[in-house]
Amino acid sequence: MNGSDGAPGARWDAVAELVRAARAGDALAMDEVLTVVTPYVTRLCRPIALTDCEDAVQEALTAVFVGLRGLRDPQAFYGWVRTVTVREAVRVARRTVVERAADPDEVARLHGLVGDADGEVPAQVRDVLARMPVHHRAVLVLRELEGLDEHSAAEVLGVAPGTVKSRLHRARAAFRKAWQQ
Repeated sequence: MNGSDGAPGARWDAVAELVRAARAGDALAMDEVLTVVTPYVTRLCRPIALTDCEDAVQEALTAVFVGLRGLRDPQAFYGWVRTVTVREAVRVARRTVVERAADPDEVARLHGLVGDADGEVPAQVRDVLARMPVHHRAVLVLRELEGLDEHSAAEVLGVAPGTVKSRLHRARAAFRKAWQQ
């Protein structure tokens, strides 16, 4: 969460109080936590899960709902949500037996054309991402959109830092090649 979405700092510190209340069983606080986090979860899922974005968002929010009581440090909520969301988006995207390129018209119809003023991925970028394997999309989202270093991205994805480095190299090369076509 960066740029126009607000830094993880102040906004997420305010959410920490809601998280504490939700962990204690306050249903209204839980609802508010999910409402606050939904745009961020959607922004992460969209470039990874593409045409399955709605399913990925739902799965991620469900995982947040179920796992929130186990979160020990409410100040770590931002990083925890990112990890849960990316893992769920990757899982949903991989459910498709054969990865296929998404039809750009279908992607635009499902998600609408979005500008980058709200931190959303432009349609042309989504089209290029649609032609990439899910593990490449995930590493690009974490490094380029979220600004994570290789070690942090590796923790989120549950892989070794060297794996992130090689995936990132391949993903960037594939993105450049697809972008030029």
